Amino acid sequence: MTPKLKLEPGRAAVVVVDVQERLAPAMEPGAYAGVLKYGRALIEGAKALGMPVLATEQYPKGLGPTVRELAEILPAPPLAKATFSCGADPDFRSELESTERRQIILCGMETHVCVFQTARDLAAAGYEVYVCADAVASRTAEHRRVGLDLAREAGAYVTTAETALFDLLHRAGTPEFKAISALVK
Repeated sequence: MTPKLKLEPGRAAVVVVDVQERLAPAMEPGAYAGVLKYGRALIEGAKALGMPVLATEQYPKGLGPTVRELAEILPAPPLAKATFSCGADPDFRSELESTERRQIILCGMETHVCVFQTARDLAAAGYEVYVCADAVASRTAEHRRVGLDLAREAGAYVTTAETALFDLLHRAGTPEFKAISALVK
């Protein structure tokens, strides 16, 4: 059994929650900048380590598509959903189960709604959930803080993208290390 709080590339997947064009301008600017920088790092890092990446869009007809900065590097198109929680969406759950990954690294928007509810539902379903505090955003800093607190209370681990990526690497000096180090600078 893998020790608690140890991410393994063969057991982990990255989930990008609802980073959408019409929602983005309403986000607290500093946190949104983190979503872009560290969301990119998580996606590219996952690809370098051979990990699956799943992305979602909440009601894309109203909130628009995933922002270009992330959409252009996603390995597959985002899944549309109507539920706030990815974990409550049958298509997402089916796609996630098909990966056979039990460690989930979350980033996206909004922290206190879709990210929190996804973390709660996946933790309740037995997944080991890691929410990257530097890669999530809400409209206000207070909403973001409350969302992270609620995710922790629901059984998720609150971490950072850099912490998660270097935990996945386990060691320096590899080609993956060089690629991922460049992503988080």
